[in-house]
Amino acid sequence: MVELARAGIVEAGARRGSLVDEAYAALKQAIRNTDFPPGYQGSEQEIAVRLGMSRTPVHEAIIRLQEDGLVRVLSKRGVLICPLAPHDIREIYEVVIAVESMAAELLAALPAASRVAAADELAAATAAMDEALGRDDLPGWAEADELFHRLLVERCGNGRLRRIAQTVTDQAHRARMLTLKLRATPTGSAQAHRAIIAALRSGDAGEAQRTARAHRVGARDEIVPLIEHIGLRQL
Repeated sequence: MVELARAGIVEAGARRGSLVDEAYAALKQAIRNTDFPPGYQGSEQEIAVRLGMSRTPVHEAIIRLQEDGLVRVLSKRGVLICPLAPHDIREIYEVVIAVESMAAELLAALPAASRVAAADELAAATAAMDEALGRDDLPGWAEADELFHRLLVERCGNGRLRRIAQTVTDQAHRARMLTLKLRATPTGSAQAHRAIIAALRSGDAGEAQRTARAHRVGARDEIVPLIEHIGLRQL
């Protein structure tokens, strides 16, 4: 009987953990895609209803997302989706630039089989970007672009670097989504990606680092001045 009770407790705990993980992933994705835009404020119950989930796992997911810097819990006033000011976006891109340029350098230094396999994945993501632009699907382009940058870090072989990247890439993705329709059609990104891929295939770590850095510096230098020019104090 004791063993059965313990098994039941373990099973219930596993189900609860799974529900929290689902709530975390769903709310995080909704924030990333601006379904819950920066500055949105609502109760946990309202958020749970919109996600089609119960309140308890959503509550625990919100606590985790607060640690990620995506939300802020307001005493007796619900939950605030953290806005992004231009200086926030600049700081975020500074971290992204450092992390991704190092990831590209590390990836290019891996054995040929590993780096070529990663380059093939990155090439597929880049092709998906081109296809999305061809059908005028900007959200699809953004999704494929985000995949490219995520794979670049995930395949570099450094787990700590990947965890650092995760703390800022969600914020960078939000900035990308919020400014996507304010910018010119992003045709240059695929070309920059192919330069990174070429450096990876050849195993040129220095060139991979330089091209990855230049690509993200270019994104920062386009997005931040755009936000400042149109007078947005926050996104």
